[in-house]
Amino acid sequence: MLTRLKVSGFKNLVDVDVRFGPFTCVAGANAVGKSNLFDAIKFLNSLANDTLIDAALSVRDEEGRTANVRSLFHQVGDKYAEEMFFEAEMIIPQEGVDDLGQKAEATITFLRYTVVLAYRVDESLPSLGSLELVREELEHIKLGEAWKHLRFPHKASVWRKSVVQGRRTAPFISTENQEGNRIVKLHQDGGGGRPKSFLVTNLPRTVLSTVNAAESPTALLARRELQSWRLLQLEPSALREPDKFTTPPGLGADGSHLAATLYYLVRSYQHTSHTSREEAATWIYDQIAARLSELIDDVYAVSVDRDERSELLTLEITDHNGTVQPARSLSDGTLRFLALAVLELDPRASGLVCLEEPENGIHPARIPTMLQLLQDIATDVDNPVGPDNPLRQVIVNTHSPAVVMQVPDASLLVAELKEVVQDGRRFKGARFSWLPDTWRQDADSSIHPVARGKLLAYLNLVISMSQLSELKREKSTRTVRVVDRPDVQEMLPLFQ
Repeated sequence: MLTRLKVSGFKNLVDVDVRFGPFTCVAGANAVGKSNLFDAIKFLNSLANDTLIDAALSVRDEEGRTANVRSLFHQVGDKYAEEMFFEAEMIIPQEGVDDLGQKAEATITFLRYTVVLAYRVDESLPSLGSLELVREELEHIKLGEAWKHLRFPHKASVWRKSVVQGRRTAPFISTENQEGNRIVKLHQDGGGGRPKSFLVTNLPRTVLSTVNAAESPTALLARRELQSWRLLQLEPSALREPDKFTTPPGLGADGSHLAATLYYLVRSYQHTSHTSREEAATWIYDQIAARLSELIDDVYAVSVDRDERSELLTLEITDHNGTVQPARSLSDGTLRFLALAVLELDPRASGLVCLEEPENGIHPARIPTMLQLLQDIATDVDNPVGPDNPLRQVIVNTHSPAVVMQVPDASLLVAELKEVVQDGRRFKGARFSWLPDTWRQDADSSIHPVARGKLLAYLNLVISMSQLSELKREKSTRTVRVVDRPDVQEMLPLFQ
């Protein structure tokens, strides 16, 4: 779980410092930095898997791909930033396995990972250039100071106690200067033995991306956490595809393997609950159907058809008239919603999920239903983490007023361009502001809350009186949405 991210020198992110809760909505106009924040998260994910150059090439530019590594660095005029800095505070899983199947158990689960990269001319890649690792560190955050870092509302004695555990006095990865050379050191978990040392100039990838359970299990689990961060780009064509019997379960980033994942959930529940396959299928399919009926009125059943002849699994929906519709006949919005409903039920799906424009394909009146599903995917901070409450987090971005009005006010970040002066140069960089009187105000006192005028742009909607009455009637006593705030309602005269 990503709880705080600092980025500087990456695209238009300069001295950016953002805190995250279980669910976060980033709103902003086009080209202000919403997607760049997602790209920074994706870049850290790639650094945990790939070489430095491959991680850089995985980050998209405005055309959808990166043709020049230098384009990742912040640019003002013809000058580029010399370095890119990333610092992530995160809660990692308590146990896992490495690439060879060796089990790992973390000595402490609250960590801070820092990586600094510089541009390097690479003679073998004249058109691309390359990256050089300047600094890499993995440190623990003291358990006694966890409350200072986890500022979002949660039950400390229940949820925090279940995810923040262990103790540590030394770093797991550190960078030192020795005789004019920068050396990255990988320290053993036990604290004994000599650390492994790596000369920075010879490193084609981060040290974290190479660790295993035997040498440093905690670092391995930090790597696993970064690897679990993903950007969902649900493609209708992938969602509509049937799966082979041999398809491994697990929802792909594009929504592929939807049928295989739902079918796996039935088998998994059958095993854990010790029920018959029919009972397991009824329980799982009924939950998905009930969730989907909140979006579509005419849903009677959801199931996966198993075609023995073709050896294919196909997702199907049955309406109240008994008409069966395969996935290829369903609308884009229905398929996206179905994929998220399956993700919410999958106990193996943990980590961070980023989703752009969740309102796509969803009728405006059903947007609250989609937002509720996204919040339900995230971990419940009132209960301990476990199989029924995975350590899962959701971050969405949007420019839709209908979404902004409905999200909990403490979950909203507004992205905007602010003028910055650095080294005598003026430029506009991305800033992520919050609403006053929320937990973010105490956590980020150095950042000004969002300007009233900026928020007003999301509230100037043409809304029918029936919709306004519905919004007023749906006010939650448990969660304050943006539209429920008194200072926001002052800007909505029709509410009065």
